[in-house]
Amino acid sequence: MSDDYLVRIGKLIRDARQHRGWTQSQLAEALATSQSAVNRIERGNQNISLEMIARIGEALDSEIVSLGYAGPMHLRVVGGRRLSGSIDVKTSKNACVALLCATLLNKGRTVLRRVARIEEVYRLLEVLNSIGVRTRWINDGTDLEIVPPARLDLSAIDADAARRTRSIIMFLGPLLHRMDSFKLPYAGGCDLGTRTIEPHMIALRRFGLEIAATEGLYHARIDHSVTPDRPIVLTERGDTVTENALLAAARHDGTTVIRNASSNYMVQDLCFFLEALGIRVDGIGTTTLTVHGSPHIDMDVDYSPSEDPVEAMSLLAAAVVTESELTIRRVPIEFLEIELAVLEEMGVDCDRTTEYTADNGRTRLVDLTVRPSKLEAPIDKIHPMPFPGLNIDNVPFFAAIAASAQGQTLIHDWVYDNRAIYLTDLNRLGGRLQLLDPHRVLVEGPTRWRAAEMMCPPALRPAVVVLLAMMAAEGTSVLRNVYVINRGYEELAERLNSVGAQIEIFRDI
Repeated sequence: MSDDYLVRIGKLIRDARQHRGWTQSQLAEALATSQSAVNRIERGNQNISLEMIARIGEALDSEIVSLGYAGPMHLRVVGGRRLSGSIDVKTSKNACVALLCATLLNKGRTVLRRVARIEEVYRLLEVLNSIGVRTRWINDGTDLEIVPPARLDLSAIDADAARRTRSIIMFLGPLLHRMDSFKLPYAGGCDLGTRTIEPHMIALRRFGLEIAATEGLYHARIDHSVTPDRPIVLTERGDTVTENALLAAARHDGTTVIRNASSNYMVQDLCFFLEALGIRVDGIGTTTLTVHGSPHIDMDVDYSPSEDPVEAMSLLAAAVVTESELTIRRVPIEFLEIELAVLEEMGVDCDRTTEYTADNGRTRLVDLTVRPSKLEAPIDKIHPMPFPGLNIDNVPFFAAIAASAQGQTLIHDWVYDNRAIYLTDLNRLGGRLQLLDPHRVLVEGPTRWRAAEMMCPPALRPAVVVLLAMMAAEGTSVLRNVYVINRGYEELAERLNSVGAQIEIFRDI
């Protein structure tokens, strides 16, 4: 059996196992083999007999395992349908990946409630499992249990999984307190242009971390005699940069002040989790965070991340673009207030319930009901700003919304080098978007959407925007290779179908 087919079959087995909600150890137990053997099979590093393939298929209740490579996932969208009813917002993708990285701080057992079942989480779990961390889905696959080993084995890291997620960069903060040197694969994720790790390094050098990048790896060395002797000023008010600084400060034996910190939703959730670990964090929700660290964190902790404001914006945009009446439940309102203010100025008809508290006990939620509306283009341009401004990840959804409004809207996506370019994919569906430069797009509305077949953009949010436009277009559209959507959304097609969409998942045979 060729190495190529071994890799394909291994990936298929891995996907079937994760769909079942099993860990590698659970599958190994069912097959009466070792977890390391399952790991080798899934990475395509072990010959596998037809009998073993059949046994795996039986154990996972997955006939596809015995048939071979399934191929990439595609979506067939019958558009022009109105949505109705109500839909819940899932927990935050960006908070969940930060919390998974944060579990490396704790020597005890961590349980994370209602973790997003998305590809980004799966990739991080593969990395964690490969270095010795035990993880398993519990409570019918709803919650995730994480138990660290006494010693991490970074030499066994799953490099392929690590390179498929930019979140791996957040291993730097917790790992620098656990060892003297280590290697990490280059961070991957969406294709959003050049994004350096220098802002991370400016913060983490203050804890003695130095990195040399060679041959696809970050080579990290730590001088444990170096500690922050004055406040750390971040050169970029980025979410992951702030999180990395927080993760490093959590196990620093002393007080660390972080200035120009992001106060975005995932950063706040991370701060709340650190408090559950016994770390005091002052200034949550502001741009100055003071962390009272502890060099030893060993406790059992149970934490519920809050809902995802970007998913809430996605669902809100779906209702607007399809001219539907839809109730979106469990919306983290404090992270969508600017977006809603802009939408209301454009004429979006919506109302909200009184506020209630998320399961983390801190985040404010509401239920939003959106109705069909006559939209006008906003007078001012749409552009992101750090929280409490309009969220960077919500900017792309305004392209589809602006295309539904009367008049011209200027969208200025100044943060990412390439993302605005992908918004012009809407032109293949009838949109009239003019790319002024790599960061600015002029949107002319209203749009008569038309069906088309196209490849999925390689960036998460523009990919979902294309899907929403297909839902509004009369006829049948096909969106090919939607892995990038699965990186950030759990069962999005099935959930949209539950409120009236008609989206079929299929693969090439």
